[in-house]
Amino acid sequence: MEIFIYVIAGFLGGGVLSYFMWDKALKSKKNKIVSEAESEGEVIKKDKMLQAKEKFLQLKSEHEEYINEKNNKINSFEAKIKQREASINQRRDELNREIRDFETSKHEVDVIRENLNNQLEILEKKENEVEILHRKHLEKLEVLSGLSADEAKAQLVESLKNEAKTEAMSYINEIMEEAKLSANKEAKKVVVKTIQRVATETAIENSVTIFHIESDEIKGRIIGREGRNIRALEAATGVEIIVDDTPEAIVLSGFDPVRREIARLALHQLVTDGRIHPARIEEVVEKVRKQVEEEIIETGKRTTIDLGVHGLHPELIRMIGKMKYRSSYGQNLLQHSREVANLCAIMATELGLNAKAAKRAGLLHDIGKVPDDEPELPHAVLGMKLAERFKEKPDICNAIGAHHDEVEMTTLLAPIVQVCDAISGARPGARREVVESYIKRLKTLEELALSYPGVLKTYAIQAGRELRVIVGSDKIGDKESEQLSFDIAKRIQDEMTYPGQIKITVIREMRAISYAK
Repeated sequence: MEIFIYVIAGFLGGGVLSYFMWDKALKSKKNKIVSEAESEGEVIKKDKMLQAKEKFLQLKSEHEEYINEKNNKINSFEAKIKQREASINQRRDELNREIRDFETSKHEVDVIRENLNNQLEILEKKENEVEILHRKHLEKLEVLSGLSADEAKAQLVESLKNEAKTEAMSYINEIMEEAKLSANKEAKKVVVKTIQRVATETAIENSVTIFHIESDEIKGRIIGREGRNIRALEAATGVEIIVDDTPEAIVLSGFDPVRREIARLALHQLVTDGRIHPARIEEVVEKVRKQVEEEIIETGKRTTIDLGVHGLHPELIRMIGKMKYRSSYGQNLLQHSREVANLCAIMATELGLNAKAAKRAGLLHDIGKVPDDEPELPHAVLGMKLAERFKEKPDICNAIGAHHDEVEMTTLLAPIVQVCDAISGARPGARREVVESYIKRLKTLEELALSYPGVLKTYAIQAGRELRVIVGSDKIGDKESEQLSFDIAKRIQDEMTYPGQIKITVIREMRAISYAK
């Protein structure tokens, strides 16, 4: 029992001791936490005070800047107001000075006005005196002449009018005669200057194309088994391919130069590649056709750039490119159009007209020869309609349509284009005819002149540019010779087609023959 009591007492003592020790530890920890909190509070307090001071300083600085800015604006306004006030004061002083000057000048003006009024009164008196003297003089003249002033004036005006009419008619006749004498000379001078300033090539185009090959063995490959290759090529290109005994050459014949060019290029690619069969032929021809179309467009663009003609419709540019593959009497159409454009520009400059418009009309004058379809219209009228469709100006359209007199000329560009077209087509070496048609034309010329009575012989010379007619002196007189020359020229114009102009020379000579025996 005692032991139990001791144990309980020990526990109680231990518990009390533990309590005091725990309480002491808690107080120590509490004091430590409180001291740490107080130190942290002091730090936070100092930070906040520093932040508050910084904010205060920042606000103070901004406020001072705002105050300074306001002060600057106020000072600026004050300076402007002072300047304006000074300007107003200066203007006021000037106005006061002007008012004083005006008052002074007003007085002077009044004095001058008074002097003028006095002078006007004196002038009126003198005019009245002159009028009285004039009437007295007229009355004396009427008494002496027996006519009134109005009748004398009418007779004088009528005589002056008749004299002026006579002098004017004489002057007009002199001007017309002088113009007739000088117009032909000036026109020739302008044409000669224009021709001299354009250098061109002679005609080189043919109606067939010769394709050269390295050996005759290639001809067999082009023909193919049972002729299937050549038939496929002709069907694809629309060109007749003539393979004959001509050594190392194949003839491509066709009326369309574009088709001949496509056939030539396709043959060149096929022979170079070595694969020649119908499927390959169709593929190559189609590819070449696209290349030629691109080349046509590129040629048209290059031509317009070279000539300085801008703003053309793309379709007109393509037609200009097609001219490269078109020829007329052996003359390349693109070369001819370029030549006409340059001639038109030069001639327009000589005459003081718009050279750019003339060059444009000259370039487009033959676009009616290269349409995609073939309507039943003259090429000049067709070209005019194409130009109207693609929004060309009326003077350009009229020059295109009138260059062969299919429509009436309404602008000065039209005769220029017509003349330059004739110059380009009629110059030596410009065009080349087929021999048969050339010979036929010369024979027709000679036979036409021989059909007239009194004509003994006829000679077509200078490549058909001149026709000499020899007549019998006993059958035709001098006056009849002039009439005969005119009649032959008129008939040639009406019945024949020819480039340029033909000179008709009638020769009549008297021969006296005797014999010495």
